[in-house]
Amino acid sequence: MGCAGSSQAKQEDGVKKIRKPKPWKHAQPITMAQLTQMRDEFWDTAPHYGGQKEIWDALRGAAEADVSLAQVIVDSAGVIVTTADLSTCYDERGAKYELPKYVLSEPSNLIRDN
Repeated sequence: MGCAGSSQAKQEDGVKKIRKPKPWKHAQPITMAQLTQMRDEFWDTAPHYGGQKEIWDALRGAAEADVSLAQVIVDSAGVIVTTADLSTCYDERGAKYELPKYVLSEPSNLIRDN
């Protein structure tokens, strides 16, 4: 009964610890303004694909927060994280929420505005 058992118990419950997404590259280099527009369009339309607006709002907050705060947000909202980078999650009713990588992190070929 030590610390080693606590991580096993957490994994058995199906709770995944959130981590930063793996680096990725957009098909074409994009600017921060273009990335922001893509993200805004996704978050504006996401609730129309199903699920609860409150869960989508929590996922947006988690996606825009640092890893430790993101963990608190999803835990508080009752989100079931099935991929540690938040790309696939479920709510307590079983609704699936899929997040594209561009809302979770910046591409490696992002054009920095000067």
